[in-house]
Amino acid sequence: MPPSTPDFRRRAQLTELMDEPCTRDQLRGCLRDIAKLNSLTFGARPVLRWLDTVLESFGNSLPEHAVPLRILDVGCGYGDGLRRIEQWARARRIAVELIGLDLNPDASAIAQEVSPSSSRIQWICADIFGFSPPQPIHLVTSSLFTHHLADIDIIRFLRWMERNATLAWFVNDLSRAPIPYHFIRAFGRLTGLHPFVQYDAPVSVARSFIREDWQVLCAAAGLRETDVQIQAFRPARLCVARSKPKWSLPK
Repeated sequence: MPPSTPDFRRRAQLTELMDEPCTRDQLRGCLRDIAKLNSLTFGARPVLRWLDTVLESFGNSLPEHAVPLRILDVGCGYGDGLRRIEQWARARRIAVELIGLDLNPDASAIAQEVSPSSSRIQWICADIFGFSPPQPIHLVTSSLFTHHLADIDIIRFLRWMERNATLAWFVNDLSRAPIPYHFIRAFGRLTGLHPFVQYDAPVSVARSFIREDWQVLCAAAGLRETDVQIQAFRPARLCVARSKPKWSLPK
């Protein structure tokens, strides 16, 4: 079991079972239950609201150079978040090219196998720090990815997004606090979630962030306080959004 009372003043130095070697079947069951938990906690809502904000910033009509809109989701896991983005684009009749990237080849294979045949998402297994997009990426998103990284790699990731996202990027992760930690610890046991999730979900909260963490990390990545928006979403989400200045975008 995860610690009964971690130190919430700083990010926990703990590992998650899903990050250790396991079978594809074990990972599939884990990712499936994480997707269920994301659905119950409206985990995709911050990303979808941000996408609406990006679209509204262009007067609900994307610039010519951003059609089709290329979106890269980093650490895509089960792919449920990117499939929600695909539904979002379809509902708004927006032409998109969607890429889901994950370091684990089993995760990429699972995301593809559970996606409907009508889906046009491209699933890629690669290390984000060695990945060079074949075409310009307009938007970069990640959900529940950054808490898996050490601070130094989060800073690298922020810099990578800043270099490669031509329009904007968005980090959707958890908020470190006692209430969500203890709630998810009890909820996982009571509902019989996959054993990996019972352990990993509270550990994820303990490894996640408070606002001051993101302020320090963004500053270390060379971003000014006015460059990013740090916003909390209920329940227990803390997100970082960055939009590039309109004058710096390609014509």
